[in-house]
Amino acid sequence: MKSLFLRRFSVAIAAIAAVLAAPAMAQLSVDVTGEIDSNLKVAVPALPAQQDVATPAGTASELGRKIAEVIVSDLKGSGLFDPSGPGGMPAIAFPEVTNPVYDKWGAYQALVQGFVRTAGGDADITVGCYLYDVALKQELTRQGYVVSPRDWRRAAHKCADAIYARLSGESPFFDSRIAYIAESGPKGNRVKRLAIMDSDGANHRFITNGQSMALTPRFSPDYKSIVYVSYLGSRVRIYIYDIGAGQQKLVSESNNPAFAPRWSPDGRNILFSMAVAGNTDVYRVSASGGTPVRLTTSPGIDVGGSYSPDGSQIVFESDRSGGQQLYVMNADGSNQRRISHGGGRYATPEWSPRGDLIAFTKLSGDFKIAVMSPNGDNERTLTNGWQDEQPTWSPNGRVLQFFRTTPGKQGSSQVWQVDLTGVNERRIPTPLAGSDPAWGPLLP
Repeated sequence: MKSLFLRRFSVAIAAIAAVLAAPAMAQLSVDVTGEIDSNLKVAVPALPAQQDVATPAGTASELGRKIAEVIVSDLKGSGLFDPSGPGGMPAIAFPEVTNPVYDKWGAYQALVQGFVRTAGGDADITVGCYLYDVALKQELTRQGYVVSPRDWRRAAHKCADAIYARLSGESPFFDSRIAYIAESGPKGNRVKRLAIMDSDGANHRFITNGQSMALTPRFSPDYKSIVYVSYLGSRVRIYIYDIGAGQQKLVSESNNPAFAPRWSPDGRNILFSMAVAGNTDVYRVSASGGTPVRLTTSPGIDVGGSYSPDGSQIVFESDRSGGQQLYVMNADGSNQRRISHGGGRYATPEWSPRGDLIAFTKLSGDFKIAVMSPNGDNERTLTNGWQDEQPTWSPNGRVLQFFRTTPGKQGSSQVWQVDLTGVNERRIPTPLAGSDPAWGPLLP
C-alpha cells in the first residue's frame, strides 16, 4: 500500500523529502498542500443504535444513518477525502463499533464507525465516533458527544472535525456557521436579508425581513452576535444583532454612507468605513456605541479594515496611490504602509485567523479570490470565476468562502468555497441567491 503522509502547509522541501523516506506502514494522513493526490478512501457505514427508540428528530437508527451522511458530505467537501457510505455499506452490529471486522473494509484505507444511544423522546443523544486505520488495524482517534436530538447535525460535524484534524494535522472547521445576505428580486431592486446557516448550508434561517437593506454581516468572536449595516431610506445604521435574544441594538447612525463593519478580536470595538464630504475613511467605534474615532485621513477612498488575529494591526484598501491597493496600519492608525504591488487592483482584504495570510479580491479583468503574505509577498490566485469577491476565512485558516456572480442581466450571486490549493471548489447551497458570506469561529 502506498503510504500517505502529512505535510503541513509551511513545511520546507528538505523536510518533505525526509517525510517521504519514512517507513511504508506509517499511520494514515493526508496532504493538505495539493502537491500529491492524497484523497483517502474512507468507509462511513451507518451508526448503529443501542436501542432503536423514537426522538423528535427521528428514530435512533435514522439518526445514525443521517449522521453518517453528514460526515461523508463534510469529508468530501473538504477535497481531501474520497468517502463512501452509508448507502450500500454493510450493516454494523453495535459490538462491532469498538471491535471492527477489518476484513469487511479491505477496499478502504480508513474506517469511521460510531453509535447512537438515547432513552428516546426529548432525552439527549450520545454519539460515539471512532476512526480506524484499516491496513494497520489500529484505532486512530475516538470522540463522544452529548447533544439534544435537534442538534444531531452538530454531533456529525464534530465527528467529521475529529477525523479531519487527526488525518490532516490541521485545526477543524466543520462545526461552524455562516452569516450572509440572501438576495431576491430583480437586479435593480434587490431585497437583501440577513441570514445564517451551518457551514454546509443546512439549518438555514432568515434574521431580517427585507424591509430595510442588510449588508456585510460579521459574527462576533464569541458567536453571540452579528454586526451588519442596514440601509432604510437615507439613514444608514450599524446594528449588532443578539442571536440568542433575537434582538438588535444600534451602534451607529448617520446620513453618511457607512459600510463593512468588522469586529476587533476581543469583541470590544467595531471597525467600519464612512464617507464624509466626499472622503471615505476607516473608523473605529466601541461595540457599545459612542463617537467613532477616525483612523485614516489621506485624501481619497479608504475602505474596509480587518484586524490581525492579535489585534495589533489592520489591513484595508485605499486608492491614495491612484488605484485600489492594500495597506496595513497599526491598530491606532499609525504607520500606514502599502503592501500590494502587483498588477491590477486589490479590494476586500481579510486577515487569516492564523495570521499568516491576507485574502482579498483581485480585480484584473475579472474578479478573483487571491491571498498574499502580510508583507505583500507570495501572492497567489485561487479562483478563476467571472466575478468572485468578498473572501471570508474558515476558523482554521485553510478554506475560504466568497460569492460568485454569474454573467447576464440578472447577475445572480451564490456562495462558493475554495481551499488554499485553489483546486477544491464547491458551491454552498442556499434557498435564494447569496452574497457577503461571513464565516464565524468554531461553535463553543
